[in-house]
Amino acid sequence: MTDTRRRVKLYALNADRQWDDRGTGHVSSCYVERLKGTSLLVRAESDGSLLLESKIQPDTAYQKQQDTLIVWSEGDNFDLALSFQEKAGCDEIWEKICQVQGKDPSVEITQDIVEESEDERFDEMSDSVQPVELPACEMGRLEDISELVNSCLVSPARKDKLAAALESQHYIKKLLNLFRMCEDIENIEGLHHLYEIFKSIFLLNKNTLFDTMFADDTIFDVVGCLEYDPSLPQPKKHREYLRELAKFREAIPIKNQDLLAKIHQTYRVQYIQDIVLPTPTVFEDNLLSTLSSFIFFNKVEIVKLIEEDEKFLTDLFKLLMDDKTPNSKRRDLVLFLKEFCNFSQNLQPQDKDAFYKTLVTLGIQPALEITLSIDDQKTKTASIDILTYIVEFSPSVVRDYTLQQANNTEEEQMLLNIVIEQMLRDRDPELGGAVQLMGVLRILLDPESMLASVNKSEKADFLNFFYKHSIQTLIAPLLANTTGEKPLREDYHTVQLLGLVLELLAFCVEHHTYHIKTCILNKDLLRRILVLMRSTHTFLVLGALRFMRRIIALKDEYYNRYIIKGNLFAPVIDAFLRNNGRYNLLDSAILELFEFIKLEDIKSLCSHVVENYGKILEDVEYVQTFKALKTRYDQHQDKLKERDRVSGSVAVAEAVVPSLLRTRYRREARTPDDEEEMWFTDDDELDDDAPLDSAQPHTHAHHALDAIGKIVEKKVCSNTDTVNGPSRVLLSTTVSNKPTHTDVQVSSPRLLNKGLVDYDGDSDEEEDGGGGGGSSSGSGSSTSEERDAKRPRLA
Repeated sequence: MTDTRRRVKLYALNADRQWDDRGTGHVSSCYVERLKGTSLLVRAESDGSLLLESKIQPDTAYQKQQDTLIVWSEGDNFDLALSFQEKAGCDEIWEKICQVQGKDPSVEITQDIVEESEDERFDEMSDSVQPVELPACEMGRLEDISELVNSCLVSPARKDKLAAALESQHYIKKLLNLFRMCEDIENIEGLHHLYEIFKSIFLLNKNTLFDTMFADDTIFDVVGCLEYDPSLPQPKKHREYLRELAKFREAIPIKNQDLLAKIHQTYRVQYIQDIVLPTPTVFEDNLLSTLSSFIFFNKVEIVKLIEEDEKFLTDLFKLLMDDKTPNSKRRDLVLFLKEFCNFSQNLQPQDKDAFYKTLVTLGIQPALEITLSIDDQKTKTASIDILTYIVEFSPSVVRDYTLQQANNTEEEQMLLNIVIEQMLRDRDPELGGAVQLMGVLRILLDPESMLASVNKSEKADFLNFFYKHSIQTLIAPLLANTTGEKPLREDYHTVQLLGLVLELLAFCVEHHTYHIKTCILNKDLLRRILVLMRSTHTFLVLGALRFMRRIIALKDEYYNRYIIKGNLFAPVIDAFLRNNGRYNLLDSAILELFEFIKLEDIKSLCSHVVENYGKILEDVEYVQTFKALKTRYDQHQDKLKERDRVSGSVAVAEAVVPSLLRTRYRREARTPDDEEEMWFTDDDELDDDAPLDSAQPHTHAHHALDAIGKIVEKKVCSNTDTVNGPSRVLLSTTVSNKPTHTDVQVSSPRLLNKGLVDYDGDSDEEEDGGGGGGSSSGSGSSTSEERDAKRPRLA
């Protein structure tokens, strides 16, 4: 079959509570006459044989998990599961099941099963189930006890009955007594049964049983039972680790015994969940939810107990910031604070806000300035974690503190500069701390997290602070390593660090338009970064290229002029040529850069690339990018030439004609319309900038007026009667050794505006057919060619 939506794996739960794979096939739902109802059918993918035929019962609890899993029970001891290849197929079958049972498909379980006494109907169902009778708690009956406990896990009602029986008969403590006896006589078989029993008790998911198992006098015996996993050749030594290797260090002596007991219990239960218990399968993810809740509420209670003890936290911060405190002690204090912040993640939002306000009031930020600079890896790592918790919760808290330091703290002692300095000094080969601090800086510099701030000027103030006091610290290693034509240092640690700096700077280019632009232009930063294009580490070359790509993506002409003036495409072209057409990420990234310039039609960059590198790139034929750039460039040049030709002709005509029109003609006494007013206003400006040549006033006047006369008459006559039409223009021009009076009668004043002049036409041809009254009378000795050479070409 080709329908992958219905492709499933069929699982069945075996007696050992493990899921067996029963085969892969395709599921369908249809009415089966023999079963008298709609059923689920699974046919094998290999041979089409029937793997499953299960009638959808109206009272069976079907459960949908993780969007691709449907689990249900067929009888008391037979659980089935369908694991779908695609979510769509799971949704389709789930809707069919819900339709048969009359349920809303949005539910995740078709039959409401609520624990304890939360639902009366379920209470009645539970009451109808016979109570679980536990065998006598004897060493010889351990196998029977194990089988009974396992059998009860398949039914929620029986799980409740078993939990009630274990609690009422104090059965857990009896089992732990048997454990000590089995261990004393080295009864390995009995210890294996006890492992299975307690693993199943955990899956009962009952808080009341956890209270018993995690008490101080029982928890180590419970851990001991879980050491004897039958699948392991030798038992684990979890108790030895918890008692001897896991040492509790009190950063400050804790006098509250309830708090102390809760801390120990939480650590041990967390160890059981993370280390001792086997990793739950996908079908058991929700079976230990009560255990997770137990740990969760313990952590919340620990945080509240510590917050209530004001003297404890005050003493802790006082000791943390005391110059006389040894670094070993300070390390313990910071590690305690880290766990304290970690536990606070379980608080409700309002409680978490109060928690961090308390830390800020006590001086967490000045304390971090001290601990971040300590040359101890554990202290530094824990301090970075604390700072990350604070910034992720409220970056404004750190920004406000930083701005307060602007006028009263030296730059190298400012918290922001300490963070940058520690990022640049990270000695970890993998730069784990540097990566984490870079993430902190990115959050602090993100304008999106500043928009909702109560302080409306936070964005401007903080960015001004950063670019005034901190940017030079961030780019210092970059500038130091790019003083020549190639990077000075190429060790892996250095280039990794420069890669982080480039990533942060690229983020700034994208989000800080004005400030980072000033920095780049003033410090010639892009040129220095492009030196890294000569690095032997390809990822650093790509980082430098990515930085330039972010700049070009802004399509900012200030950046474009900077790139052109500095010829900053040279390192990119050089890297492209050195790559020699190899099909790799560098080749694709460079081609994408030029493709972007072409698609976005960035004319200045397109012209620069073609004019300076066109000859070099014209042989690249395996992509059409550079040929397309050249075509785009040619189109630009054609348009520019046409525009220059038109504007040049306009400039000549506008310099001669309007001035004469203004000084030699009497206009009708009327108010000029807007179009004419604009024409004459422009003439005034052009006349001031480009005055007529005073050496030959008669010649200019003669030719200009001669041409105007011909054109006016032709334009009018071409649209009216050439002899006595109503729009006939009478133009009489007399030119002698001195300028004389000229009379103009224009019945259509609009013919004198700029639209009259057409620089694309041929004036010679139009003179020949210009109609009556179009000849010049001012220069009888001049030839037609001479006049054409002197006058502007008019249409």
